[in-house]
Parts: sequence; structure tokens; C-alpha cells
Amino acid sequence: MYSPGAASTALQTPRRAKISCRNLWKVYGPGAANLTTRLRDVPAGDSFIQGLRDAGNVIAAADVSFDVHVGEIFVIMGLSGSGKSTVVRCLSRLVEPDHGQVILDGEDLLQASRKQLVDIRRHKMGMVFQSFGLLPHLTVAENIGFPLRLQGVSNRVRSARVHEVIELVGLEGREHAYPSELSGGQQQRVGIARSLAVEPQLWFLDEPFSALDPLIRKQMQNEFLRLQTMLRKTIVFITHDFLEALRLADRIAIMKDGRIIQVGSPSEIVLRPLSDYVRKFTADVPLSHVVSAGDLLEPYDGALPAIELDDLATPLLEILGHFATNPQGIGLKNAAGEMLGQLRPARVFEVLAQSADKDKWELN
Repeated sequence: MYSPGAASTALQTPRRAKISCRNLWKVYGPGAANLTTRLRDVPAGDSFIQGLRDAGNVIAAADVSFDVHVGEIFVIMGLSGSGKSTVVRCLSRLVEPDHGQVILDGEDLLQASRKQLVDIRRHKMGMVFQSFGLLPHLTVAENIGFPLRLQGVSNRVRSARVHEVIELVGLEGREHAYPSELSGGQQQRVGIARSLAVEPQLWFLDEPFSALDPLIRKQMQNEFLRLQTMLRKTIVFITHDFLEALRLADRIAIMKDGRIIQVGSPSEIVLRPLSDYVRKFTADVPLSHVVSAGDLLEPYDGALPAIELDDLATPLLEILGHFATNPQGIGLKNAAGEMLGQLRPARVFEVLAQSADKDKWELN
């Protein structure tokens, strides 16, 4: 379940934002027309939002702000109707925001002309949605090469790129098959390959696996993580499945009623939920697989024996054995001998005792 990138993100120095949204609003109803004018004079708080609703407006996104760092998987999650899909469509301007900014590489996309926006989508963005959207009259290779054809890429270059991504997603031998001849998982791979064909800098995925059965879904999550290890794309991933978010995310944004409730790494979300709403999402989470050694690290006081640890994202369960011979705790150092911090058994066992899978291990 645990994504190795998730815990390590919190330990890194600040990273450059690839795309950011600032005070983003999307309102359906009469309130959208003068929203910017009203926001100049009125705080965008609960009473303002309730006033919009009372006037018959539907608020799909309310004052949404976050950064997506270069090379990270940023998961936006929430229940149906929370606004997560609207936000990701606002990031690409498939839906036009009513107020705010969407900043890509330092430039506000909301100021881009239609022609500039088309060029950005074709060359910088890749998109994968829940419905595969394959063209039924085209083969696998033709579907994958379709966006390159729209770009005017030559047949020779297009063919080479299609072959490359077919191999990347494991569809060798199916190049000449039609969508109706493919399984659901294979169709999803075609959709992923098509979005990768243009070599996007930014990848939007809106519940891409939710239409798949559980076994195929797990396989596609594995495939997705494998691709990310190789490609290091900047990814905005939408899901309503918290376990999927925990498995894939470097950071998670939880939405409710169009608003961001909390943003943090998977371990931050489960260890320090900011509201009862977030706490309900974490109730059945196996913390022993989500929380890592780095999440519970304290400054080293020099008194504890030290062990070498290659990765602070190591799950807690892999640390427990060291407490049998070091009941007071352990220090952690890297391969260069630099001290990283220390772990105390009391804090580790406190977290594990809250885990939904605590019956799988024992305190001795």
C-alpha cells in the first residue's frame, strides 16, 4: 500500500511548483457573474459561501489554493460532488474558473489566449479520464498516435514514438487490435499510452482506474507507480478511494463541498487529521504500512545505539525487530555515517496500536 515517495517528500527541501492554483472559484448560477467584484469587498469565508448557496448557486470550487511540485504525484480526493473533478478541469481550463489564478511555470493560464491554450494542452499536458475515450475505428497504434497526428508530427517520428510508448505500457503484440478486442485493463493502458505519446510535462488523471475490477485496478496502480519511477512526471491524480490515494500519493488534498479541507503527505493526513471529516477517511487505514520511520523521527541525543538505514521511508514494521535488543530505542544513520535522528519504542507502539491492522503484529 505504501508509496516510497510519500514519506520522503516531507523530508526534502522545498521543491519548485510546476502548477499552482490561487483562490480558485467555480460557481454555477447567478453569483458567478459578479464574483470577482464581490470578492474584492467581502471575505471569502463561510458566511459568503452560504450566501451564494442561499441565492441558488452551486459552488463547485471555493477559494481553492495549492501547489503541485515538479515530479510529484499530487492526489486530490473526496466524495462524489466534493469538487475534485471540477478543480482538475479548471487547471487545464476545460472548465473556465470564475475567479483566481492557475499558474503553470510562472505564467497564469487564465490569461492565455485560446490559441496559446490549445498549444499548451497539446505539448505540455496529458489527460486520462475514467472513460477511456478510445476511437473505436482506430487500432491501438492509431489511437496512441492520434494526438501526434494532430500536432503534425511526421509519420516516421510518430511511428517511432508510438512503438516506444506501446513498449513502455506493455502492449506489445496488440498494436493492430481495435478497442473492442481489448480487455478493460488493456484499454486503460491505451489511454495512458496516448496521453504519454506527446511527452507531457504535466499529467492529469481523473479517476482513471475506477471503472476497473479490483484485481485489474491493483495491477494498473502497480503499472502507474512503475511508470512514475521511470518518467518522474508531475501528476495531478483524482480519486474518491482513500486507500488508492495513500498508495499512490506523495501528497494528498482532501476536498469537501468545493473546499480544500487538508493538504499533506499520507502520513500527515493519517497521523494529524485536522477535522472529523478527515478523521473518518483514516479510520480503517493500516497505519503500520503508511507511517514510516522518518515520520516519527526525533533529534538524536547521543545516548542510543545507532543502526544504518538506507531509506527513511522504511515502514515501521521493518523497524520493530531492532527494539528487541535495544528496548530504549535506536538512533538512525545513513550509509555515510551521518546521524538522521532517533526512534523511541513508546511512540512507535503508540502509532501501531491505532492501526486498523494491529492484529497482524504483536507487542512483546
